[in-house]
Amino acid sequence: MNVFITGASSGIGAALAAEYARRGATLGLVARRAEVLAQLAASLPGAHHRYAVDVTDKDALIAAAHAFEQATAASGGTDVVIANAGISAGVLTEHYEDLAALERIYATNVFALAYTFHPFMAAMRARGRGTLVGVASVAGIRGLPGTEAYCASKAAAITYLESLRVGLRGSGVRVVTIAPGFIRTPLTARNPYPMPFLTDPDVFAARAARAIERQVSYTVIPWPMGVVAKLLRLLPNALFDRAFAGRQRKPRDAATTITTPATTSTTATTATTATTATATTATTAAASPAAGAAAGARPDDASDRAG
Repeated sequence: MNVFITGASSGIGAALAAEYARRGATLGLVARRAEVLAQLAASLPGAHHRYAVDVTDKDALIAAAHAFEQATAASGGTDVVIANAGISAGVLTEHYEDLAALERIYATNVFALAYTFHPFMAAMRARGRGTLVGVASVAGIRGLPGTEAYCASKAAAITYLESLRVGLRGSGVRVVTIAPGFIRTPLTARNPYPMPFLTDPDVFAARAARAIERQVSYTVIPWPMGVVAKLLRLLPNALFDRAFAGRQRKPRDAATTITTPATTSTTATTATTATTATATTATTAAASPAAGAAAGARPDDASDRAG
C-alpha cells in the first residue's frame, strides 16, 4: 500500500504515519519542517519518501504529489491520500490583524485540501480505485466564539469533501471524511476550556486507519464526540447561543504571530530512511517555523482539531 500524508511531522499526521508504517505501507510524508520529517522517517520501519513543502504552495505540493506517484508507479501508484495538514488560532473579525490569520487558516485548512487531492485524481480515476481522505473536525459542526476562522474552515472542509464524494460516486475513487474531536497534543494543552473525550494520537490513528480501510464516508473520532456534535446540531439557536456565548476562547496570540512571513527556500525531497535523494525543488514563501511554534500553532498539523 502507498499512502501520501500531509501535515506528517507532528500530532495526528505523525501518528497516522506510524500506524501506516506499522501496517507495511510505503509513505509519502509532507510537512514544512525538513529536519523533523527526516527524524520521523528514520524512526519508522520501511523505506519512505519525504517532501519538505508548505501545503499552501500549490505548485510545490503538486510537484511533490507527482514525484510520489512516479516513485510508486511500479507498485501500483498511490492508494490513499490523507489531507491532514491544518492550523488553528484564535481569531476575532473586529481586529484587522486577525484578517491575515483568517486567510492563512482558510488557505491551509480548505484550499490545501484541493491542492492535495488534485494531482492524484486523474491517475486514480484511470485505475478505477483509490481513497481520498480529508481530516476535518467536529469544530465544523457549529460555530464557537473566538474560533470563527477555524470553525468556518472546517465546516467548509466537511462540505467540500461531501461534494467531492458525491461527484466521484461510481468512479472507483472513494472519499472519506474524518472529524476528530480533541486529540491529546502540546497544542491542546494550551486550550483554556474543557476537552471532553480527549484521545491519544496513536489511538486516533488506529481508529482512523480502520475507518479508511472500511471506506466509511464520514466518521467522528472518538465516537462519543460524534454524539455530542449531533446533539449540538439539533439545539435551537437560542439555546446554543445562551450555552456557548461565555465559553473560554483560544488565545489570539497565535492569530497574530502565525502570519509573520519570511521567504524560505525549500527543497522537496524523496528519501528512504537511510538515503536522501532530491526529487523536486520548489521555492516557497512560508511563515517562519519558529514563529509558528512560538504561537503554539504548527502550520504542519493542527492537532487540537475540535478547536
